[in-house]
Formats: sequence, structure tokens, C-alpha cells
Amino acid sequence: MTKETYIRITEPLRSNPKRAAMIHICNRILTGLVFVSYPALLLWLFRNQEQSLIKAILVPFNSFIILTTFRNLVNAKRPYEVFDIPPVIAKDTRGRSFPSRHVFSVFIIAMTFFAVCPVPVLGGIIFVLGILLAVVRVFAGVHFPKDVIAGAIFGIAAGYIGYFL
Repeated sequence: MTKETYIRITEPLRSNPKRAAMIHICNRILTGLVFVSYPALLLWLFRNQEQSLIKAILVPFNSFIILTTFRNLVNAKRPYEVFDIPPVIAKDTRGRSFPSRHVFSVFIIAMTFFAVCPVPVLGGIIFVLGILLAVVRVFAGVHFPKDVIAGAIFGIAAGYIGYFL
């Protein structure tokens, strides 16, 4: 992504407080929906004494640790650092942009729903929320497209390996 493309994508949002607020709200709502659904799934598994509870905890946890370690080693700069332009969402984190941990988390949670939830459509809904969150994170100027794509791929791959292999 070039600086011009980044400006073209984010300027209409940064220059309009109402649009910027909408991106911020979308980021919060999408993140919140997913991160409330995961503990709800774990509680359901616990309540129903499902044997898959341990796996539903360990696969995302271990994957998250591995991804975080990789991300810290790569320490890729964020768009607002590279282009020296403020992001739409107030953020001052330096580095650790690749891959997106928000997007990774949504996709590993979606894979958890696919693997252990008796209502697989919920995994599909979370998958769609992950795509929306990826778009929001790019438009908010806190990630490059490659960051969110890699986060999604890593989340899907970790879920596939952890649950289906």
C-alpha cells in the first residue's frame, strides 16, 4: 500500500468526525460481539460437560501465544508509523502490526465454533464478523491489508490444525 492509497482510504474518515466515530463504534461492536460469544461458548460447553471444553480453551490459547511471539519477532510497523499520518482510531502502539491479532482472534474463535458448537451456523456468523473487522481495521488505519489477511489465514490454519488434524 502506498501513502497515497492510505490517504485516499482514510482521509474521508479522518476528516469527518461522524464517520470516524462510526468506524470506532464498528470496531468496538464487532470486537465485543466476538469476545462475548467465546466465553458464552465455553460456559455452554462447561455446563453441558462437553469433553471438547479443554480443546476449546487450549487451541485458541496456544495459538494466541504462538502468534503473539511471532508478531513480536517480526515487529512490523503500522500504517500510521510508516506514513506519519494519524490513524482514524486513536492508537499509539508502535510496531507489532503483522499479523493482526484482533483478526486472528476472531478467526480462531470462528474455527472453535465450527469445531465444537452444535450450531455450526454460529461459526459462519463469526467468520463474517471477522471479515468485517478486518475491513474496519484497515479503514481505521491501524493495519495494512496484508496484516489482516495474514491474521485471518493464521487463525483459520491454527483452528484447522488444532481441531481437525
